[in-house]
Amino acid sequence: MRLGIAVVGCGNISNQYLKNLTRFPDVQVLFCADIDSGRAEAQAAAYGVPGSGSVEEALGHPGVGLVVNLTVPAAHAEVAAAAVRAGKHVWNEKPLTLDVAAGRRLLEEARAADVRVGCAPDTVLGAGLQTARRLIAEGGIGAPLSALTLFQGPGPESWHPDPEFLFAAGAGPLFDMGPYYLSTLAVVFGPASRVAGVGRQARTTRTIGAGPKQGTEFPVQVPTYTAALVEFEAGQAAQLLFSWDSPLSRYGFVEITGTEATLAVPDPNRFGGDLKIRRAGDSDWSVIPSAGATAGRGIGVVDMARAIAAGEPHRATGDLALHVLELMAKIDRSAATGQFETVETTFGPPAPLNVEWDPYVRAT
Repeated sequence: MRLGIAVVGCGNISNQYLKNLTRFPDVQVLFCADIDSGRAEAQAAAYGVPGSGSVEEALGHPGVGLVVNLTVPAAHAEVAAAAVRAGKHVWNEKPLTLDVAAGRRLLEEARAADVRVGCAPDTVLGAGLQTARRLIAEGGIGAPLSALTLFQGPGPESWHPDPEFLFAAGAGPLFDMGPYYLSTLAVVFGPASRVAGVGRQARTTRTIGAGPKQGTEFPVQVPTYTAALVEFEAGQAAQLLFSWDSPLSRYGFVEITGTEATLAVPDPNRFGGDLKIRRAGDSDWSVIPSAGATAGRGIGVVDMARAIAAGEPHRATGDLALHVLELMAKIDRSAATGQFETVETTFGPPAPLNVEWDPYVRAT
């Protein structure tokens, strides 16, 4: 039986989800909801979804078993908790919640209600990272030792029509892009044990550069440059940079170094892309094609739906998302205190995906 879904939050990111979720045969999108009923109605019409309206109507829909929560970060906890109380499973866009305490409460309520919480990014299920996991597990780089990631550019206000929330509490480059990079490293290395960070803010205001609000100035409430160190329980270490203050754009840079080789992993904000490896003694990089799912956002929802039907664990779990949220929060706090911060949460490593796993082929 197909799992009924309500998409709550019909902003920019909903297009990517709805495009895919309306094509995946294990799920059925039954309802679109938004505080702007007109926007919900328009998205429902655009993607052939039969119902639209308020969040309350979505949560009360008898056919909906899972809520895909695409609201702004400040509303993640409230909407997800309401869905849990309505007996629905929840898939949250990242970050899980604005703060760790709220994330803990959400997961505790979900366990008590016997419903599941999943969370973006589901890029960790994509062909790029899954191919890297297989290669590392086979000893392709020797023992993994460290990682280096870079994400830098001038900022999303130049192209995003509603960028204000990206510069508000719970966002900034660390909280907006950090989940992709930190989830990638967590899946490869396992849980982290402590972190340190440095934060800066180049400008106190930004100006919208595209769309109907072009030319509008808005305040910046968060650091727009963060550098971080992460130490993992298994002994690995990583350096990470997140910046919206750089005229030079460098996105998707992730290198994992082992005792025998360095592996360049595809952009963690994408689902596919080739890998590159440079072994000790090589004069250049060798290309390794990725293999696996490249369908895009929503494959984590499909994995949840299949896991619920089979009574098995899903992969992009709330526990992983809470751990990543704590990493970001502790990096942010370290930037203020100047001290290393201990990480308290943990998670069970998600099972790898079979290379033949396909969200377009019905499994339930």
